[in-house]
Amino acid sequence: MRVPGWKNILLAALLVVPATVQAQATRTWVSGVGDDVNPCSRTAPCKTFAGAISKTASGGIIDALDPGGYGALTITKPITIEGNGTLASALASGTNGFVINITSGTNRDVVLRNILIDGSGTTLGINGIRFIAGDSLTVENCSIEQFSGQGIDFEPNSLARLIVQGTTITQAGGAGILVKPAAGGIARVSIFDSSIHKNATGVLAQDSSTAASNVSIFRSRVSENTVDGVFAQSTTAASVTIVLDGDEVGHNASIGIRNSGANAFTRVANTLIEGNGTSVSAASGELCTYQNNRVTGGAPGAFTGTCVPSNQ
Repeated sequence: MRVPGWKNILLAALLVVPATVQAQATRTWVSGVGDDVNPCSRTAPCKTFAGAISKTASGGIIDALDPGGYGALTITKPITIEGNGTLASALASGTNGFVINITSGTNRDVVLRNILIDGSGTTLGINGIRFIAGDSLTVENCSIEQFSGQGIDFEPNSLARLIVQGTTITQAGGAGILVKPAAGGIARVSIFDSSIHKNATGVLAQDSSTAASNVSIFRSRVSENTVDGVFAQSTTAASVTIVLDGDEVGHNASIGIRNSGANAFTRVANTLIEGNGTSVSAASGELCTYQNNRVTGGAPGAFTGTCVPSNQ
């Protein structure tokens, strides 16, 4: 009996649906012995992050099963990439390690956890992580090293949040972390329990047009950078605010904590500032102390005054 053509079409469509669902699994895996033609399941993993993300649903998780170099990646949807303590790495000689550019949708959140992001090679990588668009980026227990630009280049074009926790950033030709929102953006950054050392500048926060930057640094070490340790730089009518609490800022070649611009504000509490070329310096704006810091070694410089605590 001859089946009408429209039934063939319907049957074909129904057969395609399971394949599509399978291709967009909520959890996928990569392995050094995987293959990107695989479905990225635990028993048939993919070879690269790029191969896995195309088969992972928005908001899903990519897990690394074993040590391996899983390649650079551009992220255009919410995702978590988890190294699971396996020494998973993104090798990014001559390019960016991760680019986050999520231009549509809600809950545009990205998590990178337990990953080595390595730009070493004949040509150094450009930036370890470059953030253009999205709602939030969390970098947890990662190592970022050997890039010609920034370790993390955070330049959101809308309100966005960056959380860096338990992470080491070293040997960046620019800043370990650059915070510079694009026009229309607002950057809110929290750095916890991290080490940012041997870059040009450790943490550099800037404004742009009407875009403001707010950075908090807690229990972290910013040291041995070849220029400045922490630098709040405002050049527009927008503002840059940095708060340091419980940190170590030491042995930076030029200035430990630097503030520049009428709308730049740096507040420092419970922080050891030692062995810098100049401990603190404010060309303009406000660089205040809660008077519970320890400053030793190097030219002392001067705070602009005492911070006024808020009782609220």
